Amino acid sequence: MTTIADKPSQQQVIKVAVASIIGSIIEQYDFLVTGIIAATVWGGVFFKLPSLAAVAAAIAVYGIGIVIRPVGAFIFGNIADRYGRKDAMVYALLLMGVSTLFIGLTPTYDTIGAAAPILLIIFRLAQGISFGAEFGTASTWVVEQAANSKRRAFWGAWVGFAIPIGLLLGFGSVIFVRSLMTPAQFTDWGWRIFFYVGFAVAIVGIVIRTRTMDSFVFERFRSEETLLKSPAARVWSEMPFRILRTSLVNAMFGGAFFLSFVFGTSYMKAVGFAGTEAESIGLIAAASMLVFMIIGSLLADVLSRRVILLTSAIVLLVWAIPYFYLINTANFWLAVLAEVVGFGFVFGFGYGAIPAFYTENFPTRYRASGASAGYQVSQVYGGGLIPIIAGLILRGVGIHRAYIYIGLFVMVYALLAIFAILTTPDTKGIDLEA
Repeated sequence: MTTIADKPSQQQVIKVAVASIIGSIIEQYDFLVTGIIAATVWGGVFFKLPSLAAVAAAIAVYGIGIVIRPVGAFIFGNIADRYGRKDAMVYALLLMGVSTLFIGLTPTYDTIGAAAPILLIIFRLAQGISFGAEFGTASTWVVEQAANSKRRAFWGAWVGFAIPIGLLLGFGSVIFVRSLMTPAQFTDWGWRIFFYVGFAVAIVGIVIRTRTMDSFVFERFRSEETLLKSPAARVWSEMPFRILRTSLVNAMFGGAFFLSFVFGTSYMKAVGFAGTEAESIGLIAAASMLVFMIIGSLLADVLSRRVILLTSAIVLLVWAIPYFYLINTANFWLAVLAEVVGFGFVFGFGYGAIPAFYTENFPTRYRASGASAGYQVSQVYGGGLIPIIAGLILRGVGIHRAYIYIGLFVMVYALLAIFAILTTPDTKGIDLEA
């Protein structure tokens, strides 16, 4: 049995990494498959609006689940810094599973009228609160456990690995289920299958997490120091500029994610990609993202967190508009190139450093709260604001002109990220027990 004074063995680091990635995959699957369904199904199921307006409304509902994330970061950051990283992760996964189940059970507009989109919004908010807890706290859990490892960024990136794996499962399952039924059947009831499955596997993830140890850094801190009464409030009062500066980095990734994953899926269908081609392209991009993420995490430990993040930001800056030109060709392989570079590389390579970057920027006394706040605040004006504004642009100028404005909008986020990366000290090698 591990005592508080012991350093964790390699096997114990792996156990925490596995527990974090399994739970995070479930969270990512639940949240990401929602993005696919929101972009392709919800408009006609939950909203009685003209076609583009319905798509915009569905994307906006997806967006509010992102905007609410800082609330989850505050609530679960407090739990993680007062009672343990593991406990916060268990409760967050429970909330995600239940809210996902309820989305799958929500009746259509034709069945209960305006109550349908209202219920959908409530359950999306619950999903968002749960997701607000996941990345920052899970990253803290793993990176702290690997605090003395020379491959700290790599172990932290296991939390990030859940994103491409969740995407692969999401896109793959959508393609598979759609192949088993007609488009009408999928729209009528087939899409709900994913939400029932999400709930079932969340239960499995909860069991795995409850049987895993907390990080040795937190356990040592809890035994030697006085825990803060309100760590989430304290980190905001003591480090507000660090939270906001680090949030600029992830806001860029929120833009890249929405550009390619949510809006990009709808855009590909609008320019003529048939059947499941858009999902197939997304599947390829997600697989490439996992490869780039592994490479990025290993290089972050060899070079620095800053070099990896800066490379991703520069590529996004120059690729945002060309991304759409390639998709406009309606050529499958050119669209694959657009997604592999604009999503697979930008998101994957940079995310190899992101978990370590956020964890290492905050001290133990409120590390989970700080990492979660910095990461999730960015989702409000990055991943959450972009889909809402993009929906308005879509309605105002039409899908064939909207990409120019959306691409320029994303480029602004890339520039802000470059500024933040250059003004934030690199944390490679920092002592997490100090």
